[in-house]
Amino acid sequence: MKNIKISVLDQSQIGRDSNAQQALKESGELVQLADKLGFERYWVSEHHNFKLVAGTTPEVLIPYLAAKSERIRVGSGGIMLPNHTSLKVSENFGMLASLFPNRIDFGIGRAPGGDRLSAQLLNPANTFSEKQFYEQLVDVQAYLRDDELPDTVHEKVKAYPIPEILPEFWILTSSGGSAQFAAHFGMALSFAHFINPVGGPEVVAIYRDSFKPSPELAEPKVNVGIFAYCNEDQDNVDRWVAEFDYRMLHIEMGATGDLPSADEIKNMEYSMHQRARIAWNRGRFIAGTPATVKKKIDALADEYNVDEIMIATWAEDFADRKHSYELIAEMYHTA
Repeated sequence: MKNIKISVLDQSQIGRDSNAQQALKESGELVQLADKLGFERYWVSEHHNFKLVAGTTPEVLIPYLAAKSERIRVGSGGIMLPNHTSLKVSENFGMLASLFPNRIDFGIGRAPGGDRLSAQLLNPANTFSEKQFYEQLVDVQAYLRDDELPDTVHEKVKAYPIPEILPEFWILTSSGGSAQFAAHFGMALSFAHFINPVGGPEVVAIYRDSFKPSPELAEPKVNVGIFAYCNEDQDNVDRWVAEFDYRMLHIEMGATGDLPSADEIKNMEYSMHQRARIAWNRGRFIAGTPATVKKKIDALADEYNVDEIMIATWAEDFADRKHSYELIAEMYHTA
């Protein structure tokens, strides 16, 4: 049996009748709990033009969370690199790694983290091309390493401050394309099973077979992200599943309008297409009592052959959210 490490992905989701300020306050409390419980790392996401998520700027949220905790690694899950210039992102993470040495993860994604119009407004030079993403990865590694690549801007421009201890480089993927970038650049890989529950183990195997060691990482390194919720009361779990089924449909429909009440969701009648989406989406999360959740997390780790699972937990009741992480910590003796 693997010694499984547990990490947290926090999307700062906004609950019903709540607001962004409250969601971010809860992020601050949750990182302290994760730190106390012995979790490995705590990542925050980048989303845009999406009113149910408060996490738009990981580079701003990370130092707030790192300052509220003591030992847990804190990072981006991820920075959507095409939305930014390579120099500015490198300055941001050089600063973070200098302020919090050996605690910062630089998780990088290629998706827009929202709609294409928002991405174009964030970075008008964004072409959404693989070639541009490749060039940006070359640049951020060179800036943070302080490499002087011949005949490039890196001979003249530096991303200060240059950290003594580099952040960990991670590439995020949900479809597999970015796994090849991770292998080529010698970066760690995070597979988003919570986005796409199909084909992940095959993607991870290809990454491992193609991996080229880098100065920062000698061997392949992988974690897997999953939505998960745990509670001793099966009725509580069933209510959570009903609400989460709807919340994912709501997101897929464009997240327009306010969320219905729990009772309205409970009594909803779904179309055949919606029922099919719910069935598919249930592959993206794990929910149940402690014994069930542990069995499924163990199975996921075995399926991917990894020793780290990153868990994203949303719940309307923040106490339920914290308790779910506490139960999972007990399963894996993280504290």
